[in-house]
Parts: sequence; structure tokens; C-alpha cells
Amino acid sequence: MRDAYHEELDAISDSLVEMARFVGSAIGRATTSMLDADLKLAESVIAADDKVDEMHRELENSAIALLARQQPVATDLRIVVTSLRMSADLERCGDLAQHVAKVARLRFPDSAVPRDLHATILEMGQLAQRLMAKAAEVIITKDVDLALQLEHDDDAMDSLHRTLFQHLMDDRWKHGVETAVDVTLLGRYYERFADHAVSIARRVVYLVTGEYADQFEADSSSESAPGSATPTSQESGEA
Repeated sequence: MRDAYHEELDAISDSLVEMARFVGSAIGRATTSMLDADLKLAESVIAADDKVDEMHRELENSAIALLARQQPVATDLRIVVTSLRMSADLERCGDLAQHVAKVARLRFPDSAVPRDLHATILEMGQLAQRLMAKAAEVIITKDVDLALQLEHDDDAMDSLHRTLFQHLMDDRWKHGVETAVDVTLLGRYYERFADHAVSIARRVVYLVTGEYADQFEADSSSESAPGSATPTSQESGEA
């Protein structure tokens, strides 16, 4: 009976990994559809969001059924509850990929992105894919160090996001208001996609340690800081 229970827990984790890989692919394909003004590819990304929604519902139903039948406690309860939250993050990432593809469809047969910003948007799309791939790896390995590293990797996305705004605010901007709105929205979509990847990694830290990521980092820093060594017997009042 317990073997079946743990198989169900493993199946929930496997579903999260599948979702992460699916939305990672979706953001990559959405980026290509936009930069290449590929309407067929954009439509396929838009349609594929139904699959993400379905995966989200199935995982949610499995998790709730498991809670009802098994009433898990301690670490197993954290796995189920945290998985529900990660699934919501991933569902939102699917929506964001769809939003990018919808911008591509809206501006077809033109590209929504000016030629001088293609490299920046391409880099944002590729980075979003890498962050989600690393999030999937974190779900599989439960590697806390890798999870914490993801938050620092996100700094590159924030930098690219700022670069977009520098272009938009430049007096030499010549692409008009409509394009400026498109680029602003696209930048936000990629930035939020990356934030959700980081959120997933932070939830894995909680799953493994029982502490939130910022709390865990603070505790780790305190333990490794000078003067934070374990008290001697004299300092602790022992004879």
C-alpha cells in the first residue's frame, strides 16, 4: 500500500518536470515565431496552452485526491502542497508563452520586434528556456545549491529587461508608440516567466529544508560567518 502511495508522489513530481519542459519549449517556439513572423508556429504555441492547462488540472486533481486518501504529514505533506504551487507557476508560464505568440500573430506578416532589438529578445527567450530547464533539473534532483543559484541566474534577465527600457527611453527611438507598447509587454512577459522559474526553485528549497529560501540563505550565511562557530564548553557554561 505504501509503495503505491510513494508511486503517486513520484508521479506528481514527474508531472511537474513534464510541465516544466513543455513550457520551456513553448517560450522558445514563441520567441522564434515572433522574430521570424511565423504565423503557423505562433498558432501552434497558442493552441498548445490548452495542454498546459490540462496538465495543471490533472496534477491538481491527483494532489487533492492524495491529500484526501492518505492525509500525508511532514515532508510528504510539503511535497504535495509545494507541488500544487509549482504547478500554478508552470501554468502561468504557459500563459506567458502564449502571450508572446499572440503578439507574433497580431503583428503578422511583420515582426513585432524591430531589427535592432532582435538580438536582445532572442537572448531573453533563450535565457528563459535555460532557466526553466534548470528549474526542471532542480525538481528532479532536489539540489538546494542549484535552486539557490537559479535566483542569481535571473539577474541576467533583469539586466536584459533594463536594456529594453533603455532603448525605449532613448531619444533616437523611431519605431513608434505601437511598437514601443509591444516591446514593453514582451519584456514583461519574459521577465515574469523567469520570475516563475525562480519561484519554482525557491519552493524546492522549502520542500527540502522546511525553510523559505531567503531564511535558509540567512541561516547558512550566519553559520559560515566569522565568529559564528559553535560555542566552546566554557562559553556555553559547561564545566
